[in-house]
Amino acid sequence: MNYIRITKENIDKEHICCAMSGKQSLAKKEWLKQRFEEGLVFYRSVERGKCFIEYIPAENAWVPIAADDWLYINCLWVSGSMKGHGYSRDLLSECIRDAEEQGKNGVCILCAEGRKREFLADPRFLNYMGFKTADISDCGINLMYLPLAPNAVPPKFKECAKHPKVAENGFVLYYTDQCPYTYYWVPRVQKAAAEHGISFKAIHITDKESAQNVPTPVTTYALFRDGQFLTQGIQSDKKILALAGARD
Repeated sequence: MNYIRITKENIDKEHICCAMSGKQSLAKKEWLKQRFEEGLVFYRSVERGKCFIEYIPAENAWVPIAADDWLYINCLWVSGSMKGHGYSRDLLSECIRDAEEQGKNGVCILCAEGRKREFLADPRFLNYMGFKTADISDCGINLMYLPLAPNAVPPKFKECAKHPKVAENGFVLYYTDQCPYTYYWVPRVQKAAAEHGISFKAIHITDKESAQNVPTPVTTYALFRDGQFLTQGIQSDKKILALAGARD
């Protein structure tokens, strides 16, 4: 498989491997453009499909972690016909090579404890690649790390991410524009909630400083209910109605 790096020079004419297109894809591209100067790398297969890795210096990552001089992987996604050919290993190896070249302490990424969860990395694959658990959030989301420098201090969650909770009752959602699915689904969920009298508050995270201090380990999409973390899986309008016990 051949790969290509997406940059500010070629992003307008290149696809970004996502299932979403149109306005959703454009929103994601705008988010990426603003991150390139902060060191973000988007590396994907030349062949069209869901096969890419996106990573950034951890100091600029939109997650509440303490990880100076580490690279943080926003997303490693290989699916559909791309699975089963070693492409995930290719993409991760390129990230590791880049981290070594930059003299970083290592690479870190979020996953679920014990099993694969949607929109998070597969812990079994990470273990196979030599990653270790650096920290564990109360909601079962782990921070995994692969050290590259001797005696490197492992990354860790900030307290707000280690113990995720909010004060409000009802549904509370934190989200960013990092994933195109949020651009599509969040307005539809808000509309459905309003029509059915469901308490639903959406908090759109639009800057790095806010993202690094939210009360959740994952910021792309974090849904709470009655103060407790519920899921990082992006919900449709029908799913939120089902969770609320409302009829469509």
